[in-house]
Amino acid sequence: MAREHEYQTNLVWAGNKGSGTIDYRSYDRSYVISIDHKPDIFGSSDSAYLGDKSRHNPEDLLVSALSSCHMLWYLHLCSENGIIVLDYKDRATGKMTLNADGSGQFTEVVLHPRVTISEAADRDKANALHAQANSLCFIAKSCNFPVRHEPECLVDGN
Repeated sequence: MAREHEYQTNLVWAGNKGSGTIDYRSYDRSYVISIDHKPDIFGSSDSAYLGDKSRHNPEDLLVSALSSCHMLWYLHLCSENGIIVLDYKDRATGKMTLNADGSGQFTEVVLHPRVTISEAADRDKANALHAQANSLCFIAKSCNFPVRHEPECLVDGN
Protein backbone atom coordinates (compact mmCIF):
# COMPACT_ATOMS: atom_id res chain seq x y z
CA MET A 1 0.00 0.00 0.00
CA ALA A 2 1.43 3.37 -1.03
CA ARG A 3 1.94 5.96 1.69
CA GLU A 4 1.71 9.65 1.03
CA HIS A 5 3.75 12.44 2.56
CA GLU A 6 2.75 16.04 2.25
CA TYR A 7 5.07 19.04 2.34
CA GLN A 8 4.02 22.64 2.84
CA THR A 9 5.97 25.81 2.22
CA ASN A 10 4.97 29.43 2.41
CA LEU A 11 6.26 31.99 -0.05
CA VAL A 12 6.02 35.76 0.29
CA TRP A 13 7.15 38.14 -2.45
CA ALA A 14 9.25 40.88 -0.86
CA GLY A 15 9.95 42.96 -3.94
CA ASN A 16 7.24 45.61 -4.22
CA LYS A 17 9.11 48.94 -4.37
CA GLY A 18 5.85 50.86 -4.11
CA SER A 19 4.44 50.62 -7.62
CA GLY A 20 4.11 46.85 -7.91
CA THR A 21 4.75 45.37 -11.33
CA ILE A 22 3.97 48.51 -13.30
CA ASP A 23 6.89 47.60 -15.58
CA TYR A 24 9.62 44.97 -15.81
CA ARG A 25 12.23 47.03 -13.93
CA SER A 26 9.90 48.46 -11.28
CA TYR A 27 10.09 45.56 -8.83
CA ASP A 28 12.60 43.34 -7.08
CA ARG A 29 12.52 39.60 -7.58
CA SER A 30 13.13 38.95 -3.87
CA TYR A 31 11.04 36.48 -1.92
CA VAL A 32 11.15 34.55 1.33
CA ILE A 33 10.35 30.86 1.65
CA SER A 34 9.17 29.90 5.12
CA ILE A 35 8.68 26.39 6.40
CA ASP A 36 7.36 25.85 9.91
CA HIS A 37 10.14 25.36 12.49
CA LYS A 38 12.96 25.87 9.93
CA PRO A 39 15.14 28.84 8.97
CA ASP A 40 13.82 31.04 6.19
CA ILE A 41 15.29 30.85 2.69
CA PHE A 42 15.86 34.19 1.01
CA GLY A 43 15.45 33.91 -2.73
CA SER A 44 15.40 35.89 -5.92
CA SER A 45 15.50 35.22 -9.62
CA ASP A 46 18.79 34.54 -11.36
CA SER A 47 20.83 37.71 -11.80
CA ALA A 48 20.35 37.36 -15.58
CA TYR A 49 16.69 38.23 -14.91
CA LEU A 50 17.33 41.22 -12.64
CA GLY A 51 17.60 39.05 -9.54
CA ASP A 52 19.80 39.49 -6.50
CA LYS A 53 22.86 37.29 -7.06
CA SER A 54 23.43 37.03 -3.30
CA ARG A 55 20.16 35.11 -2.86
CA HIS A 56 19.20 31.57 -3.81
CA ASN A 57 17.31 31.22 -7.08
CA PRO A 58 14.89 28.42 -8.03
CA GLU A 59 17.42 26.86 -10.42
CA ASP A 60 20.08 26.67 -7.67
CA LEU A 61 17.55 25.15 -5.32
CA LEU A 62 16.51 22.47 -7.83
CA VAL A 63 20.11 21.39 -8.45
CA SER A 64 20.78 21.46 -4.68
CA ALA A 65 17.69 19.35 -4.00
CA LEU A 66 18.89 16.71 -6.46
CA SER A 67 22.38 16.72 -4.99
CA SER A 68 21.24 16.44 -1.38
CA CYS A 69 18.58 13.79 -2.08
CA HIS A 70 21.17 11.66 -3.91
CA MET A 71 23.65 12.03 -1.04
CA LEU A 72 21.10 11.02 1.58
CA TRP A 73 20.11 7.88 -0.35
CA TYR A 74 23.77 7.07 -1.07
CA LEU A 75 24.76 7.32 2.61
CA HIS A 76 21.79 5.13 3.54
CA LEU A 77 22.78 2.48 0.98
CA CYS A 78 26.41 2.55 2.09
CA SER A 79 25.40 2.05 5.70
CA GLU A 80 23.18 -0.90 4.69
CA ASN A 81 26.05 -2.43 2.69
CA GLY A 82 28.75 -2.04 5.35
CA ILE A 83 30.65 0.68 3.48
CA ILE A 84 32.01 3.32 5.81
CA VAL A 85 31.83 6.77 4.23
CA LEU A 86 34.11 9.27 5.93
CA ASP A 87 33.53 12.29 3.69
CA TYR A 88 31.13 13.30 0.92
CA LYS A 89 31.25 16.40 -1.26
CA ASP A 90 29.39 17.13 -4.46
CA ARG A 91 29.81 19.76 -7.16
CA ALA A 92 26.51 19.42 -9.00
CA THR A 93 25.88 21.15 -12.31
CA GLY A 94 22.64 21.73 -14.16
CA LYS A 95 22.06 22.67 -17.78
CA MET A 96 19.05 24.68 -18.78
CA THR A 97 17.90 25.51 -22.31
CA LEU A 98 16.07 28.74 -23.02
CA ASN A 99 13.35 28.85 -25.67
CA ALA A 100 12.50 31.67 -28.06
CA ASP A 101 9.34 32.49 -26.06
CA GLY A 102 11.38 33.12 -22.89
CA SER A 103 10.52 29.82 -21.24
CA GLY A 104 13.12 27.20 -20.51
CA GLN A 105 13.73 23.81 -19.03
CA PHE A 106 16.52 21.80 -17.52
CA THR A 107 18.00 19.30 -19.95
CA GLU A 108 20.22 17.50 -17.43
CA VAL A 109 21.84 17.64 -14.03
CA VAL A 110 25.19 15.98 -13.40
CA LEU A 111 26.28 15.13 -9.88
CA HIS A 112 30.01 14.92 -9.19
CA PRO A 113 30.17 13.26 -5.77
CA ARG A 114 33.63 12.92 -4.27
CA VAL A 115 33.37 10.24 -1.62
CA THR A 116 36.03 9.09 0.83
CA ILE A 117 35.59 5.58 2.22
CA SER A 118 37.57 3.63 4.80
CA GLU A 119 38.40 0.44 2.87
CA ALA A 120 39.93 0.08 -0.62
CA ALA A 121 38.16 -3.28 -1.07
CA ASP A 122 34.80 -1.43 -1.01
CA ARG A 123 35.61 0.97 -3.86
CA ASP A 124 33.75 -0.88 -6.66
CA LYS A 125 30.64 -1.42 -4.55
CA ALA A 126 30.76 2.20 -3.33
CA ASN A 127 30.82 3.43 -6.92
CA ALA A 128 28.02 1.07 -7.97
CA LEU A 129 25.71 2.31 -5.22
CA HIS A 130 25.43 5.69 -6.95
CA ALA A 131 23.21 4.12 -9.63
CA GLN A 132 20.93 2.65 -6.99
CA ALA A 133 20.81 5.94 -5.08
CA ASN A 134 19.86 7.72 -8.30
CA SER A 135 17.02 5.26 -8.92
CA LEU A 136 15.66 5.77 -5.39
CA CYS A 137 16.02 9.55 -5.09
CA PHE A 138 12.55 11.10 -4.75
CA ILE A 139 13.59 14.29 -6.49
CA ALA A 140 15.40 12.61 -9.41
CA LYS A 141 12.43 10.30 -9.98
CA SER A 142 10.22 13.39 -10.26
CA CYS A 143 12.26 15.06 -13.02
CA ASN A 144 11.62 14.83 -16.76
CA PHE A 145 15.32 15.18 -17.58
CA PRO A 146 18.27 12.88 -16.87
CA VAL A 147 20.16 13.11 -13.59
CA ARG A 148 23.59 11.61 -14.15
CA HIS A 149 26.44 11.04 -11.73
CA GLU A 150 30.19 11.04 -12.26
CA PRO A 151 31.56 9.87 -8.91
CA GLU A 152 35.08 9.89 -7.59
CA CYS A 153 35.85 7.43 -4.81
CA LEU A 154 38.87 7.99 -2.56
CA VAL A 155 40.15 5.74 0.19
CA ASP A 156 41.15 7.26 3.51
CA GLY A 157 44.92 7.50 3.73
CA ASN A 158 45.51 7.09 -0.03
